[in-house]
Amino acid sequence: MLRAARALLAMRHPLDAELAFSEMLGAWWGERIPGLDVQRLLGEGLIAHATASGKPAGLAVLAAVAALGATPEQRALAEQGVLALRERGLQVPGWADQLGAVTPVAAYVSGDQFGDTDDVVCVFSRDRDRVGDPGSLPPEHALILVVDHNGGGVLRDAWVTTKVEQLLEQCRQRAEADDFARFSRVEPAEARALLSRALERTEQVVTGASADPAAGPTVRPVGLKAADLTGGSLAAHFALARARVRRLPVPPDGVEPSPVPVWRLDRRAVLAARFLASDEAAELSDSYAASRCTDHIIAHGCDVDSGRPMRVSPRKVESFLLHWLPGRVVLLPEEQEAMPHVLAAWVRWAGARSSLPEVAVGATLDAVWESTAEFHRVYRDPARPLGLRQEAVRRLLPDGDFAALARRMFAFPLLASELVTWAPEEFDPGTSRGRRALLRLDHYGEYEAAIPYNGRHSSGQDRWYRPVTGNDPRRERELDRHERLARRLWHGRPANLWAAARRMLDRGMDRPTVLAALGEVLDSAQGESDLRRRLDAL
Repeated sequence: MLRAARALLAMRHPLDAELAFSEMLGAWWGERIPGLDVQRLLGEGLIAHATASGKPAGLAVLAAVAALGATPEQRALAEQGVLALRERGLQVPGWADQLGAVTPVAAYVSGDQFGDTDDVVCVFSRDRDRVGDPGSLPPEHALILVVDHNGGGVLRDAWVTTKVEQLLEQCRQRAEADDFARFSRVEPAEARALLSRALERTEQVVTGASADPAAGPTVRPVGLKAADLTGGSLAAHFALARARVRRLPVPPDGVEPSPVPVWRLDRRAVLAARFLASDEAAELSDSYAASRCTDHIIAHGCDVDSGRPMRVSPRKVESFLLHWLPGRVVLLPEEQEAMPHVLAAWVRWAGARSSLPEVAVGATLDAVWESTAEFHRVYRDPARPLGLRQEAVRRLLPDGDFAALARRMFAFPLLASELVTWAPEEFDPGTSRGRRALLRLDHYGEYEAAIPYNGRHSSGQDRWYRPVTGNDPRRERELDRHERLARRLWHGRPANLWAAARRMLDRGMDRPTVLAALGEVLDSAQGESDLRRRLDAL
């Protein structure tokens, strides 16, 4: 890094230096090593090495990290390094003092009526000597960030141009010539809110981090991998994008930017009832299957598409049918058959109420029917690749949440077996007695039978477990702890509980060791915030 920085010392313009250093800092963005925080290890290691070098190239690196660093801690450490090297008499390059020192001029959003993506154009000036309205400052460059709403609101691409007026004029001309295109100016504070959410969600996908429950629900898009985001120009511009978004103004006190709509269960139910009572849904023959399918369509729009269940597009229906449903939801056979028909009715209903042009509604319906055969192929028996029987999946996923399968198998592995099929009501994980029975059988090979033990079940099947002959207080305390932990794992609360378990499993720990570590944290934590902090430290 220091050798590469030497070549940048001759640069004259701070934007060129920012772009070059952003690309350098993006070299390890998204890299993962189990048990290590790569961003912190390499970022702070680079700062320490640059400070110790005592060379102009090291000073240049520190100036860049102070402006573009990933965390406030890294930026503060880099600033300290800059001061230390300056005290030793090193001269900074001419552009070093101007890194990150830009003024936001304006913000725009470009897209189309489908709304699959938003191209957010943020214009900045570096004319700090001119006093007046920021909007009157001469633009120096524009940062363009592409927000993918079908991908859960992540950033898909980023680039910078100095031909600002040419870019804006092209966007205006396209919007005037094409009724389907849209281009509008937005408040910079609103652009900051939109891009801050996109940056956070992109980081969650790239780093594999869990969202903070206190910040509201965030559903990571199914099928989207870190490599989908780190392989192109986004990685090279991500550090610069973070720094530029921080320069956008925060909303004035009492003024809230457009938030992501919160769809509570009652609002979702009302929307579903309105649709099911409409003319478009009148021909759906199986009302129960139609209701279940409608709930999934609305959940996808609310949780993945920034609270916009009424938005429809060809790309959105393809993403829903071919990626989100197979990855998150277990449908009954009759629901699988009904889903394309319910989705087509939803497209007609929502498209009309969203004032979507008829040709756009038709294109979206074409996408539904063109994806139907592939949907049935992809979706048929989602348990087969996992080696599970359909009955085991039904026991583990009574709510149909496919994303919960791994953590529930970890909490109650016997539910994935055929050993407890003869007494599903006695091994029901939804009840305290059922959880206790499953855990006692799992840990000690015992089961406190609800009916007298006579060696055989009433069906004639041999009972292979040992009946409990007495209660051991130590065992009962262990079962109490494991039941509290298993109940949290079953419901996925807090979200970083399962993330901590996965990290320990990735490091080669066996299941009993992981359960013991999680149980100790659960017992010692003082409240939910302390619990999340302790889990993140595992």
